[in-house]
Amino acid sequence: MELETKILSKQIQELLYNNEKTLGTAESCTGGRIAEAIIAVPGASNYYKGGIISYTNEIKEKLLNVSHQVLEEQTAVCEEVAKEMVSGAIKALDVDFAISATGIAGPTGGTKEIPVGTIWLGYGNAGDIRTFELTEDFGRDINLGIATNKALQLLLNFLKEHEKELDAEKK
Repeated sequence: MELETKILSKQIQELLYNNEKTLGTAESCTGGRIAEAIIAVPGASNYYKGGIISYTNEIKEKLLNVSHQVLEEQTAVCEEVAKEMVSGAIKALDVDFAISATGIAGPTGGTKEIPVGTIWLGYGNAGDIRTFELTEDFGRDINLGIATNKALQLLLNFLKEHEKELDAEKK
């Protein structure tokens, strides 16, 4: 695992652990890589409750409560699904924060409308879910590595932005 990934995971750990908050993941295209990055830091069990690898639409619907209609109309690779995966993970795993990833890592599976390398990341808490879209194709392994690091960086920035609120809730 890259040093950058471990540093991001350690910083996330410090913010969550120090504020007695929990984290979960809902991953599709990343297949557990985000969870793997989080648990690479000793002590992750103090704040990381678990993850759902929802590689198929069926699992997205059944375990994460992603809308069948959204999946049919917009496909699994869209902003709305990334948001619903975060919301579903927060509820299913009973956590304060969640990260999601849904996309097409490649080398095949892309279309003109949704090319290989399109990955939607979701992150946040029940009251504030945000997304980020990756759009470049660097090959499957690099696409997945970029998605993992970007998801961790986005969550870290989100936690830092909300750090005063987290600290106030703890008291």
